[in-house]
Amino acid sequence: MQLFVNDLTVIDFSYLCPQRGVVGESWIVDITLDGTLNDQSMVLDFGRVKKQIKAIIDNSVDHKLAVPAEHPYTHVTRRDDDSGYWVDFMRPDARSIHLFCPADAFAFIDADVVDIDSVKAYLHAVIKRELPTNVAGLELTLRAEDINGFYYHYTHGLKKHDGNCQRIAHGHRSAIQIYHNGMRTPRLEKLWATRWQDIYVGSQEDVVSAEQMQLSSLAREAIAASPDAYICYSYQADQGLFELALSVQENTVIETDSTVECISEYLAQRIKQEEGAGDVKVIAFEGVGKGAIGYA
Repeated sequence: MQLFVNDLTVIDFSYLCPQRGVVGESWIVDITLDGTLNDQSMVLDFGRVKKQIKAIIDNSVDHKLAVPAEHPYTHVTRRDDDSGYWVDFMRPDARSIHLFCPADAFAFIDADVVDIDSVKAYLHAVIKRELPTNVAGLELTLRAEDINGFYYHYTHGLKKHDGNCQRIAHGHRSAIQIYHNGMRTPRLEKLWATRWQDIYVGSQEDVVSAEQMQLSSLAREAIAASPDAYICYSYQADQGLFELALSVQENTVIETDSTVECISEYLAQRIKQEEGAGDVKVIAFEGVGKGAIGYA
């Protein structure tokens, strides 16, 4: 007997990629359970699937940075006081990525690449341990939203958030719709989707010098070799200290927080400046089915 739940949850997270850098992603999760009926004549109560299994998935990957633990670029060091991990992703040509974050901000994937297959295997192992004995089979489907238009992948962190959004490197795959003088304008949508294909959106108030950060020795050596190639962020949030250094070329600094509300307003203002006369409306999504509207 099989039980299925489609659209169980959406995983909004980021991952480290040798070619693309830090990539924001949003995957929809479907689940199928295979087993015998329990004493309630169910494979598993839908309420338990929607609550317990969704919570396991969310706690394992959602709003985290997925790290390909077996890739040769990956170096992980735990701090002696157990307050977090240094993760150094040693891409060449001054494009390395360096973080210090509490342990819960990372999902260490036992693979040399983070993709749908490796994340499925990671989640399968975590969920299977929590299932009752009558459930023998588990099938997960991870899929991207079918977006009819342009989209970009962005990563950010919200230090003022009281939940997991405060983690400095989580992200989204997000559609964008731009209206100029009341007309939807695919030219502008394509332009900004290309500019922000794989972007980190940071806040000016969180920018620091490398000397102010608690960097690993690998990070200090990489940044010292090409100091102008990196931008550094550091902030203290409820969950702990969060730090990130990455390539200037893969980054945008805005004057405000990087909430989707602020991002939509930032984009509207930038487009207004570049296009000149006319009203601008930007519908900026944050992952699947949610977002904000900015005007200029």
